[in-house]
Amino acid sequence: MWTTRAELPEDAAGVRAVNLAAFPTAEEADLVDALRADPGAWVPGLSTVAANEGGGIVGHALLSRCRVGGAPALALAPCAVLPAHQRTGAGSSAIRAGLDAARALGENLVVVLGHADYYPRFGFTPASRFGIRAPFEAPDTAFLALALDPRQPVPSGLIEYPAPFGI
Repeated sequence: MWTTRAELPEDAAGVRAVNLAAFPTAEEADLVDALRADPGAWVPGLSTVAANEGGGIVGHALLSRCRVGGAPALALAPCAVLPAHQRTGAGSSAIRAGLDAARALGENLVVVLGHADYYPRFGFTPASRFGIRAPFEAPDTAFLALALDPRQPVPSGLIEYPAPFGI
């Protein structure tokens, strides 16, 4: 139902609009802008949009570079959908497309802090099962990880978020 693709340079305003509409403050929209400007965090092709039939951006999912135990990994955040299109699969489509793009780039580990009843549908499980720890207090059911290729080794240890996260 939704067309998904990597964010293009001309999509920045649309991505910002989705994040501003989906969250009560500009914090997530500002985070996306800051990550986009950080060459150590931004991974080309891993900011994914979901668009309607007319090409309008209705959903967004961002995977940015982080490190776990010093090894490269990805953080999934933020994920946003315009309120009028929430619960229609736009967010899930953007997330799945982003995970597929990450897999195609040879990435393996993705971490997310999110709703325990939402992210397991994509294969996320408690990060603690991989020996991954957050630098903040988080319920085991909300700090999650996904190995995109279970045959590859998964790093363990403390996650280091890119500077724009402020953690």
